[in-house]
Amino acid sequence: MAVDVLLGLQWGDEGKGKIVDYLADKYQIVGRFQGGPNAGHTLWIDGKKTVLHTIPSGIFHEHLVNVIGNGVVIDPITLMKEIDGLEAGGNEVRSRLSISRKAHLILPTHKLLDMASEASKGEMKIGSTLRGIGPCYMDKTGRNGLRIGDILSGSFDEKYQSLKEKHLHLLKLYPAIEYDLQPEEENWFAAIERVRKLNLIDAEYFVNERLKAGESILAEGAQGMMLDIDFGTYPYVTSSNTITSGVCNGLGIPPSAIRNVLGVTKAYCTRVGSGPFPSELDNADGERIRVAGNEFGSTTGRPRRCGWLDIPQLKYATMISGTTHLAITKLDVLNAFETLSVAERYKVGGSVTDQLPFDINEGILDVVHSVHDGWMEEINVTSYDRLPQAVKNFLTYIEDQLGLPISFVSTGPGREELIAR
Repeated sequence: MAVDVLLGLQWGDEGKGKIVDYLADKYQIVGRFQGGPNAGHTLWIDGKKTVLHTIPSGIFHEHLVNVIGNGVVIDPITLMKEIDGLEAGGNEVRSRLSISRKAHLILPTHKLLDMASEASKGEMKIGSTLRGIGPCYMDKTGRNGLRIGDILSGSFDEKYQSLKEKHLHLLKLYPAIEYDLQPEEENWFAAIERVRKLNLIDAEYFVNERLKAGESILAEGAQGMMLDIDFGTYPYVTSSNTITSGVCNGLGIPPSAIRNVLGVTKAYCTRVGSGPFPSELDNADGERIRVAGNEFGSTTGRPRRCGWLDIPQLKYATMISGTTHLAITKLDVLNAFETLSVAERYKVGGSVTDQLPFDINEGILDVVHSVHDGWMEEINVTSYDRLPQAVKNFLTYIEDQLGLPISFVSTGPGREELIAR
């Protein structure tokens, strides 16, 4: 039938998992199409917090097939820990989960390369999560990688040893780091034995056959558009395509199958790690947002950098991704602000613009803000019409600036704290 896409429009952590969980009933398949265990999709269901790193956010729905696509890179240890945790909580996983044989494997030595590379950069660190994701994608594009399907091959151990030796040779190019590879390898191979028993599929055939049969797919993005390897704030980006085009490559579907693109953005901005952040608030307001929004990485635990909503950045993100609808999350975090600011234009060179320059770090000289009334009250409503007028004014402003309708407004972390418009 069709594929709808859900993407983060900022630097990740926009609250995508909650929206996927809400929408899942309308689909037969939820598919992850890129990224790896650096993702952290947080869901609150019946007051219980769950963070998903590799498994799609539709796993709690018994009618759904959850597909980990070929564009994802998989750490078998992390995957099996995630499955064990879900099953310990009484959730069925294995019958609802399918994994593309073409998805690439993160090896223990990928993590070592990640650590060594990041350590060698000193103050120029890019903020890697040190989970081996970048080196794994490098092996993928360098045509050296190991894929899930390889674990079923009789020559798998040979292939593993060959790639491991290559990595150990590369490690000699970096300053020495301390590591003990043997226990990590033992855990990795134990996890591989368990992964062999999961439902491993030719996902590209599976999803296209289901589309021809009239079923619908929700493609779930990880990270955010501004971390895209081509169009993000390079080089402070992830190693995959986080935008709509990544769905085609990461699930094996044609562009003609894509119908709607729902872009998710917070009512403000956050970023984890290094890299340009035009609207960042390195002051008391930034700290207020961090505390009110509990802005600490769900995967890393690192405090997130916080700032006001950035209109030029969102215009860029919605243009590149072909966004058709918006979801605004964490509106409640701004409840106690008397006034709100929004980054509306950039000063670049001798002019003012709403376009991102080639190099955000050096190109943006200053940010021009607009000021908006806050609402100074809790948002305890279940319909858009009953929102405080100041909230509606703020949301209308966003719609007018971006030329897109807001379809969802999140007013809290819970599954029920979502207004569908």
